[in-house]
Amino acid sequence: MTKTTGITWAAASARRLERQFLAMPARTDTSVADVAAAMLGVHAQVLSAAELSVGLRADGVTRADVRGALWPAATPTAPPPPPSSPPSPSPSPSLVKTHGPRGTVHLLPARDLPMWCAALPAVPHGTAAPSADVRLTGEQARQVVAAIADALDGAFLTIDELGEEVVARTGPWAGDLVMPAFQTMWPRWRQVMHRAGQCGALSFGPNRGRRVTYTRPPHFTPLPPEEASRLLVRRYLYAYGPATPRHFARWLAAPPAWATARFAELAAAGEIEEVRFEGTPAWVTAGDTAFPDTPERDGLVRGVRLLPYFDAYVIASQPRELLFPGAAYRRALAGGQAGNFPVLLVDGVVAGVWHQRRRGRRTTVTVEPLVPLTARRERELAERVEGVGAVLEAEAELVIGEVTVGAHA
Repeated sequence: MTKTTGITWAAASARRLERQFLAMPARTDTSVADVAAAMLGVHAQVLSAAELSVGLRADGVTRADVRGALWPAATPTAPPPPPSSPPSPSPSPSLVKTHGPRGTVHLLPARDLPMWCAALPAVPHGTAAPSADVRLTGEQARQVVAAIADALDGAFLTIDELGEEVVARTGPWAGDLVMPAFQTMWPRWRQVMHRAGQCGALSFGPNRGRRVTYTRPPHFTPLPPEEASRLLVRRYLYAYGPATPRHFARWLAAPPAWATARFAELAAAGEIEEVRFEGTPAWVTAGDTAFPDTPERDGLVRGVRLLPYFDAYVIASQPRELLFPGAAYRRALAGGQAGNFPVLLVDGVVAGVWHQRRRGRRTTVTVEPLVPLTARRERELAERVEGVGAVLEAEAELVIGEVTVGAHA
């Protein structure tokens, strides 16, 4: 195993693929929450993509298993009046759908909420504040978040139902229609929805028909913010190292100076150590310096893999120009942003894009390779497509040809 000198891209990729359950799928006794934890969160703006991200990493897991981990025995309706006797407790979810890294919707293990919901609010954000006539004061924001948490405790509410509860608990000012959004106006309180998600007051419930519902995740005690931030750095380096503060900042949408300060604190405490990665300084968690010696020769990065929209591996693995070499950088990224296209991995790097179109119980997976595929790799690709169908509980067929849909379609 390679130590701290001369870590190559292939060696780093092989270790990342292994730790992401992409080299070898997770065993049947590995929970979907364990898979999500290894990924350090599953991007879930499109739930079917999140279901694929998890299912393609675990033997026998389907979209139903992911939804069962999110909402075990949940009924997406407003709660009935309190009964005369206490009801039996509902099973707790092992996954929570809420606002995660970069403020975007993620599936996070419920057991990791003490870290996430302390670390994420501690990240400085440089987005411009709304104008004075729109924005909430600090005290108003705290009142709204508390009202959201109280209203959603044990309930599944639509956005309109939640708004009524928030206004009733705070005041008419929270319901003022002052936020321009999608050719309409949103009430003032909605500007802190992502904050409510990141601090553990709000998560997504199952849809009620076509309407999204919200609920409160299981109660927990957050870690101290500094401890949570340092733990998050170590978890990132374990999953995606070697990496630099700038890599970490890019993944988290955090200011580079803030990330550099967190790395410096951990280095001073001996919790991370510097290595040479493709000839430049990078970091791993202390003592975690073993990498495969000959990943290409041993087949550790070989093979064909399909990853869906915004898969954690393509978002978090850096340097991006090595993961997306040559034509892949132009074809599979949108303005340098990863995740906007589902990608084909060949031997550990992006070598194509794909798209799936579902009709009833069938789905057609169109794959556009950017490199020639041997007959063996085409057979392997067909097997991967069958895996996509299994996760989505559909019969899948492979078409090799041009993907004509645009980014994030």
